[in-house]
Amino acid sequence: MAESSVCVYKDVLHPVLIQDLVRQWLREDTASFDYAGFVVGEKVERAVLLCKGDCVLAGAPFVEAVFTELDCKVEWLREDGDVLAPPCHVAYVTGKVRNLLIGERVALNCLTRTSGVATYARALREVAVRQNWPGEVAGTRKTTPGFRLPEKYALLVGGISTHRYDLSSMIMLKDNHIWSAGNITQAVKDARKVGGFSTKIEVECRSLAEAEEAIKAGSEIVMLDNFDCAALHETAKVLKSKYPHTIIEASGGVTEQTIAGYMGPHVDVISLSKTTQGYQTIDFSFKILKDGKDPHNPLVTKN
Repeated sequence: MAESSVCVYKDVLHPVLIQDLVRQWLREDTASFDYAGFVVGEKVERAVLLCKGDCVLAGAPFVEAVFTELDCKVEWLREDGDVLAPPCHVAYVTGKVRNLLIGERVALNCLTRTSGVATYARALREVAVRQNWPGEVAGTRKTTPGFRLPEKYALLVGGISTHRYDLSSMIMLKDNHIWSAGNITQAVKDARKVGGFSTKIEVECRSLAEAEEAIKAGSEIVMLDNFDCAALHETAKVLKSKYPHTIIEASGGVTEQTIAGYMGPHVDVISLSKTTQGYQTIDFSFKILKDGKDPHNPLVTKN
């Protein structure tokens, strides 16, 4: 993987939302007594966070918030968006030993997953770069319950689009909405009443006829769902020739191995759920440094 520039996407994260989220994680992981914490006590020590797999680092704001909540200080050696190769020192964390260990697993659980999402997202972006395709690769709303914010953030770090964040972000009319409303035109008309001019409408379509109906009804985006590549590009070409300002999204059955085939001059967005459902986690470890000495880096000692 190619080296990346410094990530600035942390600025999209609201600090109060992060704080609320990590407090939930910490409460879940220590529901009552911290029995093991009694063993180690409150001696102040230093720990090292190590990356043990090739990855794109993501999740630093959440890890920082975990340890800040526990009155520990994090010294970052790498930044979100950096490409890591093991063994790699990522950060040092200083604080009371029992607090370090309360935060350890919660922080690692987050970091292994967010870095996994960012790594997969970066691989997809690089396919688009190699294909010289100007469109956007995007995730979906198929996120892990309770972990949506970190996963969506990690998509940005990896270099692809988040798609809509939740049901309030954009109006997407899928098959069940259309069947319940009666038809595409009625569904779009009803959606526009509540969404107004400020909210885009996207309609999931299974044919050229459905896509044209959606566009004529006022949909700004049409999703060509589960089209094979040949049919996708043929349909997208027809739609773009008639409705050049409509955004064409391809989705359904897309993988890292097949995504290049969906990239064409008339397709604007390709979305796939594996970005937040099928990614590989990355191995990180967290070790307390005896007497402040780092066996992995003998030049570093406790301040």
